[in-house]
Amino acid sequence: MTRGRTDAKALTVALVWIPSTLWLDRYASLPGQLGLGVVTWALLAWWLAHETRLVRAQTVVVVAIAAVVELVFSGWLGVYVYRLEHVPAYVFPGHGLIYLAALTLGRLPVVRRNASTAVRATVVVATAWALWGLLLSPRHDVLGFFWYLCLLAFLRWGRSTLLYVGAFVVVSYLEILGTVWGVWAWQPMDTILGWVPMGNPPSIAAGGYGWFDLYATLLAPGIIAWWEARRGDVDEPVLDVVEPDGAPA
Repeated sequence: MTRGRTDAKALTVALVWIPSTLWLDRYASLPGQLGLGVVTWALLAWWLAHETRLVRAQTVVVVAIAAVVELVFSGWLGVYVYRLEHVPAYVFPGHGLIYLAALTLGRLPVVRRNASTAVRATVVVATAWALWGLLLSPRHDVLGFFWYLCLLAFLRWGRSTLLYVGAFVVVSYLEILGTVWGVWAWQPMDTILGWVPMGNPPSIAAGGYGWFDLYATLLAPGIIAWWEARRGDVDEPVLDVVEPDGAPA
């Protein structure tokens, strides 16, 4: 089976599992959330078994950073709050699936062939959404506009442009479903500075999530090199994901 067909199947599984998990969480107790967590970890392990060592390392970085962010900004500071007021067990592996889904979407052949169009469409939709949140939304969304500026920077200067395009699609999909279904809710005002208004969800949450992607692509090669030095293992070369124009991602 070709890489493109494998990616399409894995992406379909992720985009079905994400809303399924969120829908089930609307009615789940703590044991139910733990069960969803077990299944999500299993799905993440299955997906990673079909990926390169570099992508596996990138995913570990994303899961680790996202876990800290979740526990600090939701569990401690309450910037956004989950339905049962704790971070559900499926959220941690779920961040890994989100990263893989964004990466996979960006490397689909149809997206790579139309990379410029995909980037321009992302900018157009993100701009309209961010301006609506800032100027027209009932909840003045300053955080969303800030993250919109982050997304533009990632698309302009990032090493993996289509990864950020994929993140915009997948994270927006996730945030809209999660907030509409009441799985989590963002506070009207940030709880750190106390003066930054936020949408529910912030309009371009993918711009904030892009920092996870940035650190994943920056740190993963060094982690692999460190691991190889410890084990003396050089069997599999560390290869970058490649953009359609041939630039390393």
